Amino acid sequence: MYRLRVRFKRGAEVKFISHLDLIRLWHRALRRAGVELAYSEGFSPHPRISLAAPLALGITSDNELMDVLVSGYISPHAFTAGVGRQLPPGVEIVQAYQIAPTLPSLQSQVRYAEYLVEVRAEAGPGQVTRALSSLLSTESLPWQHQRDTGTRSYDLRRLIDDLWLNGWQGDIASIGMRLRCDSAGSGRPEQVIKALGLAEPQSIHRTRLILKTS
Repeated sequence: MYRLRVRFKRGAEVKFISHLDLIRLWHRALRRAGVELAYSEGFSPHPRISLAAPLALGITSDNELMDVLVSGYISPHAFTAGVGRQLPPGVEIVQAYQIAPTLPSLQSQVRYAEYLVEVRAEAGPGQVTRALSSLLSTESLPWQHQRDTGTRSYDLRRLIDDLWLNGWQGDIASIGMRLRCDSAGSGRPEQVIKALGLAEPQSIHRTRLILKTS
C-alpha cells in the first residue's frame, strides 16, 4: 500500500460544494484516471481519501491538503498528470508526493490555518491596525455561535494565533489571520471579522495549512 499527499487549489468555481461532494468529486476523478485506490474494510467499504481540514462553503484556497491511499504504485508525476485531466474547473493539483503509510493521520497533524480576508472598511488603515492590535492584546473573548444543535459558547481569543493588515486598496482591507485548527477547536475568519467590528467579508481565501511537523 502507498500513500500520496496531494496539495491542491480550490477556486471560485467550486467554493459552494460541500465537503462530502468534494470527496465524491475526487473519488470520481481518481477512478476515471485508473488509480488503484485502497478501500476501508467493513460492511460498506469506501476509498481511503482524507482531507486535512474541511473548508467551509464560500471559501477558496491555494493550499488544500489531501492524503490518498493506493493499492498499486503510481509515481507522483503520473498521478498529477492522469488525475489532473479528470478534474473540473476550479480544482487543480499543485503537487503530489509520497509519504510513509505509517505517519499519523493528516487531520491529526494540522495545527493552524492561515487566511486572507477582504473586507470593506470605512476606517483607514491606521484604525484597522489598531483594532487588530487591540484584539490580540485581549486575554479572553467570550463568544457564542448558534448551530443547528444549539448555542455553542467558547473563548474566541484562544483560537486566534495572529492577525495582520496584509494590504489596502480603495476602501477594501486585506486582513491576514493565523487561526487555530485542531481537535481542540477551529477559528472561523468571519467570526474574527465580526469581533473586530468590521463589515461582512467580501471574500475569504485560505492560503496555508500548518502541520505539526512544519
